Amino acid sequence: MTAHEALGQRDKEDDLSGEESVPAGTPRSVVDRALIVLGTFQNRRERQTLSEISRRANLPIATCYRIVQQFTAWGALEKGADGRYSVGLRLWEVASFAPRPTSLQYIARPHIEELFKTTGFAAHLAIRQGLELVTIERFHPGRRPERGPTVGGRSPMHASAIGQVLLAYAPITVREQILSAGLKRFTSRTPSTRAELEAVLDHVVRVGYAISDGQVIETVCSVAVPLMGYRDTPVGAISLAFEDRNVVETTQVDKLRIAAARLSKALREVRYEGLTE
Repeated sequence: MTAHEALGQRDKEDDLSGEESVPAGTPRSVVDRALIVLGTFQNRRERQTLSEISRRANLPIATCYRIVQQFTAWGALEKGADGRYSVGLRLWEVASFAPRPTSLQYIARPHIEELFKTTGFAAHLAIRQGLELVTIERFHPGRRPERGPTVGGRSPMHASAIGQVLLAYAPITVREQILSAGLKRFTSRTPSTRAELEAVLDHVVRVGYAISDGQVIETVCSVAVPLMGYRDTPVGAISLAFEDRNVVETTQVDKLRIAAARLSKALREVRYEGLTE
């Protein structure tokens, strides 16, 4: 019996015996549970205790322990001397073979870095995955970097300029799901009603860019434009973020458009079509 089969068998035995209470609504599949455990390491949670993983995964600690042990044995997780777990080298090795985000990051990196160097502002590249944006690349001046997104991190799309661009060019079914859900208010300027967000998205489509002034962090303004891939389909977005209120946002939009045109040309040359989701 393989390690995966053994793990599945033990979870099945727990479920049948009733010895381990699983919270209502928790996925029963061992694969689903394993993925949930890995997902707890997103959004800057680089090191976690077993109890923290269990709580964030909403899984019994015994089930969580077995999953974590299997991941550690395989190399997907690593246990430090302090007992905390972090993402293991083997998971990074496997992730390095992901073709689409990696190829986009590889092609876009020099363009995003050049944008950062010429403006001095934080430069950000993101794609949409499902109902969230995923950061693919980011360069920042180093001042309070914890306030911005992290590479590989996920964020909602309704508040930031880069998210609004991604959402504006997303399929209508995706837009409808976001518009129908509750919209988190980060500041008093965050579009938090359906009518407010619809107006923002319609404006983005009309002018071809987004400006988010204090909608995520009151002191930060960001501007963003879409990236076009093969067949002129939107495949992502790039943005600049700054705190200097003397900066003219539309001037930064012009710089973004130049960078986006160059990067879009490079993506078309390699026939990059983006994610299909």
